[in-house]
Amino acid sequence: MRSRLLKPLVGILATSSLLTGCSTEDISGLGFEKGLSSVNDHSLSLWQGAWITAAIVGIITLALIMWTVIFHRKKDDAFPKQTAHNNFVEVTFTIIPFIIVAVLFYFTAVKESEIVKVSPDSAVAHQIEVNGIQWSWQFIYNDAGDFPEATVTGTPAQPPTLYLPQGEKVKFTINSNDVVHGFWIPAFMIQMQNLPGVENHLEFTANKLGTYPGRCNILCGRNHSQMLFTVKVVTPAEYQNYLDSLKALNQTELDKAAIA
Repeated sequence: MRSRLLKPLVGILATSSLLTGCSTEDISGLGFEKGLSSVNDHSLSLWQGAWITAAIVGIITLALIMWTVIFHRKKDDAFPKQTAHNNFVEVTFTIIPFIIVAVLFYFTAVKESEIVKVSPDSAVAHQIEVNGIQWSWQFIYNDAGDFPEATVTGTPAQPPTLYLPQGEKVKFTINSNDVVHGFWIPAFMIQMQNLPGVENHLEFTANKLGTYPGRCNILCGRNHSQMLFTVKVVTPAEYQNYLDSLKALNQTELDKAAIA
């Protein structure tokens, strides 16, 4: 009987050791690519750890269910022994979930503090304002000069593109002109709310060239599903060329408005 009890426990411990013994380099990104942004560097290990924890808990739970089904099924018509309570089981099943939640909470708080930490304006070369509007986005590149502002305003029919320089830190000031929106870049594991009358700040570095989808993830009105934008990570030289062309375009539009 004792050997029959030990076999499933050994299997559970072996599987748990296998999962927890892997380094983060050996574990799948579980839907997220590694190294895309500085936020991924902080968030990915937490994401992986949460899934590993869920897998271990799931395996143990399944093993206990199967143990009950196989070894404690009804074998005859005898009335089973009635147990009012089991202090050891009840205390154990209270303490273990508390420990799991406490550990996840701790690591979440540590990672969150790293992600939301921002530098003073004087220490950041690139600053971009992200304004959520019903139902699109406005990006203002403050590092393009004071006047004219390098501004891109999208529409539901023509979603805007947010350009970012590869390998260079960018500080975002996140606002809303109307209702609550959610500035979300899924591939970068980044989301922050655009709140009316409140400035939120976010800072990160995009590490890999490419184009990535962005969207609003807060239900903000009837055209919420059309609040899309594209993130394009380019080289620093291409980023500066884009700002120069955008600034020239904005100046041309101002000149036309003055003539009219």
